[in-house]
Amino acid sequence: MEKLYYTIGETSEILGENTSLVRYWSNQFSKYLKPKRNAKGNRLYTAEDIETLKQIHLLVKGRGMTLEGADKTLAQERKGLDRRVKVLESLKEIRSRLQEVRKSL
Repeated sequence: MEKLYYTIGETSEILGENTSLVRYWSNQFSKYLKPKRNAKGNRLYTAEDIETLKQIHLLVKGRGMTLEGADKTLAQERKGLDRRVKVLESLKEIRSRLQEVRKSL
């Protein structure tokens, strides 16, 4: 079952990045990311926020774009990026399963 909100630590684990980078991207891409805040002021991300962060991660880390370039690309091709992120996740999952099979042989 999927959670409603993820902490910044959980979000950074999902992305494989450190929390300071997730916090920085949250500030830089504030028109796409609107994390909720709890009573302590900690950021809480929805599944949709995490998908947006995955798209940003693909553009900045995967393709080597600048933050400005990633911002323009997000504004123009949001749906196409969503499909690419899902395909990459599926391929990573398949790869890990194949590696498990290879170890068991």
